[in-house]
Amino acid sequence: MTDSYPSTNPRVRISALEVLSDNWYTLRKVTFEYLGRDNRWTTQEREAYDRGNGATVLLIDWQRRTVLLTRQFRAPAYLNGHDDGMLLEAPAGLLDLDDAETAIRREAEEETGCRIDTITQIFDLYMSPGSVTERVVFFVAEYSPQHRVDEGGGLTGEGEDIEVVELDLDQAFAQVASGEINDGKTVLLLQWAQLHGPAAFAI
Repeated sequence: MTDSYPSTNPRVRISALEVLSDNWYTLRKVTFEYLGRDNRWTTQEREAYDRGNGATVLLIDWQRRTVLLTRQFRAPAYLNGHDDGMLLEAPAGLLDLDDAETAIRREAEEETGCRIDTITQIFDLYMSPGSVTERVVFFVAEYSPQHRVDEGGGLTGEGEDIEVVELDLDQAFAQVASGEINDGKTVLLLQWAQLHGPAAFAI
């Protein structure tokens, strides 16, 4: 239905939105007219993958100078040249029907076994706007050994097999520099921590 198309940009007139796949998430083809800087309208087509929005959190212990990450197999990374597909990442997940903070508290506990107290939002970003609709909300939260309520590891019923990895903070920074940590959201979070330090949590 055309009345459900976005219409806030006067340089874009959407004429069709076709579902190409609805197997795992939703892949759509959008046909639209675009008014270029030369004042000419052109008809264009793009594909957009909609997997819902997500959230991620950097769990950091400033006193012990550690971060709590996860390691799990990522098939798309493996298919695109990663040696074994096992990526070191900050905890993350889809919002489903929850707000971002509720969702990431749930995901952090499922994946790492940590029950977060205070949490701070730092970003709300489109991660791959050329092809994926997803927006990811970024958080940081302090943790300590007392926040561990179970072993984590994800939900086996959802096929998750997640290793919890605690790294020295300087080691994590070094692994970003060397490329060993090459997950985009995790790099952004660690670089934020490196730039701002513990003083940011006093804000």
